[in-house]
Amino acid sequence: MAKADFAFFHRLRVRWSEVDMQAIVFNGNYLNYFDVAFTEYWRATGLPNVITQAGEGKELFARKSTIEYMAPARFDDELDIGVRCASIGRSSLQFILEIYLGENHLISGELVYVYADTEKRKAVAVSEEWRAIISSFETHAPADTRT
Repeated sequence: MAKADFAFFHRLRVRWSEVDMQAIVFNGNYLNYFDVAFTEYWRATGLPNVITQAGEGKELFARKSTIEYMAPARFDDELDIGVRCASIGRSSLQFILEIYLGENHLISGELVYVYADTEKRKAVAVSEEWRAIISSFETHAPADTRT
């Protein structure tokens, strides 16, 4: 994916506690970076946060996360983490994330969440309101995969 395809980026500086003896980021920290960037993406959309969602008895549950490594990040690098909603199904949302150091693409990832009733642990439909908000936030509208 091209860097220009992302409407949202979160900047993060690599901290000392996140690297190994060669000053390269530990692999597991990239998922943490994705989580931080996704949280800021969600905040930027204006959609209900996790506390509000839980109060309404519905939450996003993680279904899938993948990472592909092209090049490492190092101590003190300033990384730009792009987040983009690629598709919205009946109850699922697929996000593509990429980490850049300047124009260099270091890491790609995917996060899939299912919107569900918290108590029943059963999927519920993503609302038309959420679809509209996310679509208007994105540079490229997410694919509708309800069919």
